Amino acid sequence: MQRKLAAILAADVVGYSRLMENDEADTVVRLGTTRENLFDPKIAAHNGRVVKLMGDGELIEFPSVVDAVRCAVEIQQTMAECNEELPAEKRLEFRIGVNLGDVIVEGQDIYGDGVNVAARLEELADPGGVLISGTAYDQVERKLDYGFDFLGERRVKNIEKPVRLYRIRLGDHPRTTAAWTRGKPNRSWLWLSFAAVALALAAGSVVFWSFSRAPSVEPASRTRMEFPLPDRPSIAVMPFTDMSGDDAQQRFADGMTDSLITDLSKSAGLFVVARNSTFAYQGRPVAVSQVAEELGVRYVLEGSVQRAGDRLRVNAQLVDALTGGHVWADRFDGNVADVFGVQDAFVTKIVEALKVNLTGTERMEIARGRTDSLRAKEAFDEGWSLYLRFNAKDNAAAVEPLKRAIKLDPEYGRAYAALALVYFRVEDYAWHEEVLLRVEEYGWNQQYGVPPFVAVYQAYAQLNKARRFPTALGYTAQTLAHLRFGRAEEARREATRAIELAPNDPEAQIAMAWALTTSGKPTEALGFVQKALRLNPKFPSHYVLAHGIALFAANDLEQAAEVFDEGARTNPNATALMPSFASVLAGLGRREEARRKLLVWRPGTNQAALEDLARDYKFPIRWGPEHRRVRERLLDGVRAAALPLDVTVSSLTAELKRDDPAGRRIAAKRLGWFGPSATEAVPVLVMLLGEDGVREEAVQSLRKIGPGAKAAIPALAAIEMDSSIGGHAKDALEEIRGY
Repeated sequence: MQRKLAAILAADVVGYSRLMENDEADTVVRLGTTRENLFDPKIAAHNGRVVKLMGDGELIEFPSVVDAVRCAVEIQQTMAECNEELPAEKRLEFRIGVNLGDVIVEGQDIYGDGVNVAARLEELADPGGVLISGTAYDQVERKLDYGFDFLGERRVKNIEKPVRLYRIRLGDHPRTTAAWTRGKPNRSWLWLSFAAVALALAAGSVVFWSFSRAPSVEPASRTRMEFPLPDRPSIAVMPFTDMSGDDAQQRFADGMTDSLITDLSKSAGLFVVARNSTFAYQGRPVAVSQVAEELGVRYVLEGSVQRAGDRLRVNAQLVDALTGGHVWADRFDGNVADVFGVQDAFVTKIVEALKVNLTGTERMEIARGRTDSLRAKEAFDEGWSLYLRFNAKDNAAAVEPLKRAIKLDPEYGRAYAALALVYFRVEDYAWHEEVLLRVEEYGWNQQYGVPPFVAVYQAYAQLNKARRFPTALGYTAQTLAHLRFGRAEEARREATRAIELAPNDPEAQIAMAWALTTSGKPTEALGFVQKALRLNPKFPSHYVLAHGIALFAANDLEQAAEVFDEGARTNPNATALMPSFASVLAGLGRREEARRKLLVWRPGTNQAALEDLARDYKFPIRWGPEHRRVRERLLDGVRAAALPLDVTVSSLTAELKRDDPAGRRIAAKRLGWFGPSATEAVPVLVMLLGEDGVREEAVQSLRKIGPGAKAAIPALAAIEMDSSIGGHAKDALEEIRGY
């Protein structure tokens, strides 16, 4: 039996049962988010190891009792700050107990008196408090500058000798508060990032636009706004102008713009327009009023960047478009190495100017999504902008810069998540030929298009790495990974986390829309699509796919066709939209148009190859088992669109009457692709229910025709108990009767 001395931290949630009773799903998500965003980083920073999770509880082992106590105090201090921003019913409070004692080691688990005492201390601790044993106190008394209260000795369950109890005085003790402030990690909080560059800002910056003297701009008009103003401060961050005229420096300026958008987007108190929509104005003169009116925002942030070697100058101004006046303006002169601190300072000043408070969770998410490497950030920005264009060529081009970002910063969670999304698209849309693999990666003699199995492997490999460094984008990628297998509930859970961490991220909203569409709630999904479109008015084409399919699932084919048509005209390169667009048009009886869309998708394809493509086409997202009929209907529409135009419901019905068993079987199957439009074929299909070689295809087509096949109910009921065909007949009856 292996024994050792260890510092043990035990923690659990106060009133967990009550919180679960009030809102089970919300509590589970918030606890998971707190563990990943707060507990895990603190534990890692203090060299701890999570031994086990127990519902609302957690058992953690540390090699040093000093580390264990510091970790406990920092967790409780952070939770107190986070809870200040929340209503009482949403607060998570923890009790924590810390003990130093002998434990028994068995594999990855530990147990014994050392663990038991820690668990008993946790039970006795105050909500939001830390209680430590006498053995722990003896080690930290002179090493940690905290305030301690001796609570005497107490007998605890299953422990023979009384245990000395010490309570750490947290918020009401100046020594503990001061020690906490000194010990905060440099990047955990925005205000500390700001403090890190405060001297540089003070030394090098001046207010270059005086509020009293600032030139006013033409005010925007509420009546000309293309969208109603949101119910919270709304802002568009325009691409910062590069003053050097160097393309490489323009990418640096773009990276700063993107960082400000990403960081501000983490605030639930703001409405922040997405990158795609503001970068659409890059390179052309545009008035603040025009931007505000077209994007539906009140505030517009403009800026410029000038970089010369290691020196950097950044100008920025925040304009109230409705008044034309400046809300805030500043300039930074200093070193390029201070750029991340400058961004933090600007974010802090912007939210203060708009009278918005960043919560503790929002500050943590801003810090966690960052990289310390400027070159890694620039590489990520390049790859992400390519990914958003939603076509095979640009998707392939995104691989190299994202790999470069990861090489420069192996802990860059957003880069891993983005690369996983790129590889998922390679597989989902059969874009394998565009992504070339180098010789050294797989030992092949030349460069090849990436095979399907390699794309999937790479996607999940990158996703697993993204989980180690969790971000909102990582949760979005996990959502889409679940959707590839029809795991809608798991997808909704991950999308909820993504939206919690980045409420202004339209990608997270689209991921949630997919999760709802595939779980049979397309009407609810449309609400999230609209949020994404509002956050990103100049949206990329994959939003069109999510929007159109939600409408298709809700049986609004007319509106779906309009959405796809607008998306195709806006981005002619988005050929991945074409199969779904063709299916919608086929469902509306517009087969000639539908066929043209398939030929846009695969130009120059002959008739036989076109039918093969439609037969083998796999929509990249799956519905849950109980809603799989929607996906089937979508694929049937693609197959109908690929048929020769002279193949109609009437011609197929005539084929059923000919003395050609093979031809009748093919015709019966094809009729199902026309769905409710094939009602005229019902009497002939009913006649074929007694023919062995055709009966299954006839039953399936009657099911797909649906309520229009009510005349078939008696015949289907008669074969419902047939061992070979009864199951299909039962499914058909349910569809026809509308169950």
